[in-house]
This record gives sequence, C-alpha cells and structure tokens, in this order.
Amino acid sequence: MKCYNCGCRLSEKDFCTNCGADVSRYKKILYASNRFFNEGLEKANVRDLSGAIVSLRQSLKFNKNNIEARNLLGLVYFEMGEVVAALSEWVISKNLKAAKNIADDYITMVQANPTRLESINQTIKKYNLALNYCRQDSIDLAIIQLKKVLSLNPKFIRAHQLLALIYMNMEDWDKAKKELVKCNAIDSNNLTTLRYMKTIDNAQEVTDDLKIGIKKKKQDEVQTYQNGNDIIIQPLNPREPVGFSTIINIVIGIVLGLMVGIFLILPGRIQSAKAQMKEELIAIGEESDAKSITINDLEQDIKALTTENATLKGQVDNYVGTDGIMAADAILFDAVALYFANKDDVVAISEVLENMDTSLLYEAASESFKNVYQMIVTDIGPKVVDRYYDIGYTAYNNGQYEEAIANFSKAVEYDSENVEALYNLGNAYRKNENIQEAVTTYTLLIQLFPTSSRASKAQGYIDSLQ
Repeated sequence: MKCYNCGCRLSEKDFCTNCGADVSRYKKILYASNRFFNEGLEKANVRDLSGAIVSLRQSLKFNKNNIEARNLLGLVYFEMGEVVAALSEWVISKNLKAAKNIADDYITMVQANPTRLESINQTIKKYNLALNYCRQDSIDLAIIQLKKVLSLNPKFIRAHQLLALIYMNMEDWDKAKKELVKCNAIDSNNLTTLRYMKTIDNAQEVTDDLKIGIKKKKQDEVQTYQNGNDIIIQPLNPREPVGFSTIINIVIGIVLGLMVGIFLILPGRIQSAKAQMKEELIAIGEESDAKSITINDLEQDIKALTTENATLKGQVDNYVGTDGIMAADAILFDAVALYFANKDDVVAISEVLENMDTSLLYEAASESFKNVYQMIVTDIGPKVVDRYYDIGYTAYNNGQYEEAIANFSKAVEYDSENVEALYNLGNAYRKNENIQEAVTTYTLLIQLFPTSSRASKAQGYIDSLQ
C-alpha cells in the first residue's frame, strides 16, 4: 500500500512516514476495496457470478485503481458471455497499469484470433436481431436467431434467459426449464434465472393440480364394490353397446384430426419454412452487399491506378524520347565531347547543338545543364555567327532566299545583337515576300538599335511594305 500523496510505501501508522500525510481514512477505503474484492473472489469460486459482479463493482467504487478487482470483473463478464463488457474492463486496466498486467494477455487472447472476434460480432448482431423479432412478435424468427447465438457463444446467459422467456410465453415449460438449468450451471445465483424458475414451478403446480382434478373426476364416475375376494368396478353411466353411432363418431374424430393437421399444424410448418427461407435470403443479401462493396472498391482502385498510370506515362514521355530531357542530355554530352576534342571545329559542334530542342532550356532543364550549354554557345558563338552570316549572305546574293533566311536566323540565334544579320534577315523575308515576318524583323531591329543607320532604312522598308 502506497501513500496517495508521495507514493511512498505506508507503514502500520496512520500517517505517512515520508510526507506526514494523514492516511487513516485512505487505509480504511483501500481495506474496504480489498474486502469486497475478496468477497467477489469467493463468490466467483462457487459460480455466484452475479453476486461476484456486485461485490467487484463495489470494490471498484472504493478504489478504481484496484487492478486485481478490475481484471477479475472482466473474467466474470467473459464467463457470462459478455465479451464486450469484459474487454472494456481489461482495456481500462491496461491503461491504468501498462506494465506487468495480465489484462494484456486476456486482450491478446481475444484479439489475436480474427475468427473469434467475428464470432463475437455476429453474436451481438444476432442477439439484437432476436430482440427486434420479439418486439415485432416474430417469435419463430427470434428462436432461430437465439439458437444461432448460443451455438456461437454457449455461455451467453442473456440469450439463454430470453429463449427461456419465449418458451415460457409459449407455455412450453420443459424447454424453458432446460434453458434456465443451463443458466444456473453458469451462474448459480442469477436473480433473473431464479425468478423465471419460480414462475415455471408455480405454473407446473397449477398444471399438476388440474391433472389431479381431472383424474379424481374420472374416478368419481365409476362405482366399486367387493364381491367376496373380488373388487368389481362398475361405471355409474354404463356405456351403450358399440353401434353405428360409435362408428360415426370415430369417422368424425378422424376428419376433425385431419382438419386440425391441415389448419393448425400445417400452417405452423409452412411458417417455419418461410422463416428459414427468409433467414437464408437475409444472409445471402448481406453476403451480396459485402461483395458489391468489395467490387466497387476494386473498381475505384482500378480507376485511380489507371489515372496514375496515365500521369506517370505522360511524365515519362516528357523526360524520355527524342524531344525529352534525356535526349537533350545526350546531345549536350556529344557537343561537350566535340568541344573538348577540337573546340575550333565549330561547324560540327553547332550541327550537334542544332538537334536540341532549346525550349527545354526554359521549361525543364537544370541549372547545370543551362550553364554548360551557355558556356559552349558563348565560346563558339562568334565563329558560328560569321559562318552562318557568310553562307546566308552568299545565298541572298544568289536569290536563294529560303536558305538565306535559315542561315541569317541561325546567326541571330547565336548573336542577338548582330545588327547586320538581323537587317539582312529582314531583307531576305522581304525578298521572299514574307511581309509579316519582314515587318516583325525590321521592328525588332528598330527597338534594339534605334540609333543605327540600319534602323532608318528598316523604317523606310516598313513604311513601303505597309
């Protein structure tokens, strides 16, 4: 026993030797809790489970941290078929004391078996369904559900008691008593069970009295007298000889028996068969709903995976292929190899770089990629510009304006500030009758080089073209 204030172990004194707190009442409370625990343990040992529950609950009222009492209460609930209540007590016990607590083993014992958990779940569902059937006066369906419950959990006392109550309502005293005997074997002092047993005993006494009265009445209908050593029994109303009327009565009795069988017994059989079919249809419907849910989930997963696959494929297409980053990397590597092999061979280097999609430089290329590309272009740019300009100028003079446009464009691409290349590009567009391109090129020249002599000539061409 530990002090509630400092946690130090208490002595036989009425105060804590460590902090000096008054623990006299605290000790009395703990002693009361332990006394009720011992009382509950004794009742549980003689299968007085209901009495054990009362004592153990009283123990926990005095000391909610009484781990032994709480674990024992869970075991008593489990023995009575109340698995959910048992798990609740064990979970609380584990939260109060996480280490070296046997409640952990109890919880693992129940939860480690998925089949057992499903059986417990089905037991609760079917018991609640049986209660609903009773409220709806569907007694046959309720009996079917309760028998299924007891097949899954034979120690479920409440199910035994409900089934016995149904039999009592049907005045089937023998079946009701059989269920209550099972309850008594589990819990020997359950007040509900004892009350039902008392009701059945009283009803059977009334039935026995009625049977005795009928038997006495039959005895009064005969007269006995002794003739010497012989006892002669003579009915007071001697029967008439068997005749035609007797045969008629027998026939009527047979007909009545057939009618009873047809109108009373047969409907009951039909109702029972319908109830069984209804139960099977409900089970099939539940299974079908579960499969439908599974199919819908799988279809959603398929749609999600299809969408994800299309997205990833698009990303791969952007990064792999002739126009992707990986292809651009290969082109750049080739250009770098040529550059380091012979950086004066600007023709070969520029031809390799021309195969690259320069739009990737602004969309997906890394900074290192851009830096290497820019380094090579900056170094070979002036030589490449002169080469493309010379080829373009020769083609322009020969009237090959398409070729001139292509080469002047390359020269401008490598050196955007080359005013001569830009001016002759505009002239090539104008000679090739690409009026819009010519105006655009002249306008760009005027914006970039407004003070150059080429700007005034370009403005004159723009005026004439417009």
